[in-house]
Amino acid sequence: MQRIKIFQIDAFTETLFSGNPAAVCLLEKWLTDELMQSIAAENNLAETAFIVPRESHFEIRWFTPTVEVDLCGHATIASAFALFNCLSYAQPEIAFLSPRSGALRVFRDNEILFLDFPSDTLKKHDDLHQLAKCIGVDSLELYKGRTDYIAVLKNEEVVRSLHPDFKEISKLPARGLIVTAKGENVDFVSRFFAPQSGIDEDPVTGSAHTSLIPLWSKKLGKKHMMARQLSQRGGSITCIDEGERCYIGGQARLYLTGEIHID
Repeated sequence: MQRIKIFQIDAFTETLFSGNPAAVCLLEKWLTDELMQSIAAENNLAETAFIVPRESHFEIRWFTPTVEVDLCGHATIASAFALFNCLSYAQPEIAFLSPRSGALRVFRDNEILFLDFPSDTLKKHDDLHQLAKCIGVDSLELYKGRTDYIAVLKNEEVVRSLHPDFKEISKLPARGLIVTAKGENVDFVSRFFAPQSGIDEDPVTGSAHTSLIPLWSKKLGKKHMMARQLSQRGGSITCIDEGERCYIGGQARLYLTGEIHID
């Protein structure tokens, strides 16, 4: 019988039962894609990260309950938290290598874990009619990044009270849809919908901030920003624009540790 260490960690939060929960599975070598997908489906969380230690870094892959994804911020934060706090990783930063997104790293600043991710490049789109069908309100601006559409809305309250049509969103040729607006008590707020990936609404989405950080840094004229994702669980994100890279920071809390038994 094969036994796999598993950790469940709430990311982008200072308190348990908020932020975005992710599972982290520590492997000695890669499992089959089918088995990793089955484990992610069994976990039934937005993301399960699988990590394999190498000499100088950790290889990492991410799965929703239905598909493998190119990049996941909160499950990478969770992976770093597990290595730093549960597995006694002694170095000040962790190097990850993703077969889909390349070299990534996480470093600590007191309790905040920062993702060092590549910034997205956005292209403006004009098909606001399609977006109105998806979210039921007019957008001020619409952009398309590498994986997602980004709709800029009037204000925070419109983002908070939105009732999206997930069937319409699932028709978009993208991983998902980010909606965002200038914040009242933070620099900007957002929500993220990805029924295409088996997640109607993600609680807190680190990878979405690779698009949001360059967008709002340009709009606000600021490199250092605070953001809030307005899901039911909610989450806080520290954001730093570094040009071609962006730093996405948040705290995390351990929920459980255990073992998966595979016959």
